[in-house]
Amino acid sequence: MESPHSEVTGAAIRAEGFGLKGPRGWAFRGVGIDAAPGSLVAVAGPSGSGRTCLLLALTGRMKPAEGWAQVAGHQLPRKMAAVRRISALGHVPGVSELDPAFTVAEHLRERVMLQRRYDGSVRALLRSPARRRAESRARIDEALAAAGLDLASLPKRDHTSVRDLERLEALRLTVALALIQRPRLLAVDDTDLKLSDAERAAAWALLRSVADAGTTVLAVCSEAPAEADITVVTTEVGAKDGATNEEGAADAFATTGSA
Repeated sequence: MESPHSEVTGAAIRAEGFGLKGPRGWAFRGVGIDAAPGSLVAVAGPSGSGRTCLLLALTGRMKPAEGWAQVAGHQLPRKMAAVRRISALGHVPGVSELDPAFTVAEHLRERVMLQRRYDGSVRALLRSPARRRAESRARIDEALAAAGLDLASLPKRDHTSVRDLERLEALRLTVALALIQRPRLLAVDDTDLKLSDAERAAAWALLRSVADAGTTVLAVCSEAPAEADITVVTTEVGAKDGATNEEGAADAFATTGSA
């Protein structure tokens, strides 16, 4: 069976002097990137230094204030909607999170239904229900395989509640959900948060494999791994009133963002 990435060409990311400012100050500024399609890009820096805002800006979900960036040739901020269509979010707190009350199966079914609604062709809608179910199942299986999530290893297989998942299992699920969209750019926040050394190595191996399969990966972390092709380091840039970079730009996402 084909990988979900066999038809995917990763998005090149280029940026120069890229910056985003919120009501209370700069979230980040002066960022430069030149990442080829299929790169694993680590966004490293201390918590509150604008890492998440950079991830959201490069996926078309927050509007930059200075400099320029292109994602798969789409200029930001002019083509934010186009960038959103080709990118997908894994775990991003407050933006793209798992519902702890849902089971793994419920999350997967919901994502497939949403994907069918937004990108289904007229021809696809005319297919028989049995064929649509088979195609959805195949898409889920491919995404789970790419994310390395073995449902048989979970306490209740796909009926396991999200609240019962280990941190690494939850990360794999969010990656699988994103890959169902077959994005050209996958963005993941807090990649190494609350992981043991072994789990951290497994998480980076997962993202490396996704990038090697063709999808460009943008991953926020506290410390960049050896597996990364490119590392972008964010630093404090002086948000006003004692706010962190992330807090200073929080309102910007409320007005321009979309998960």
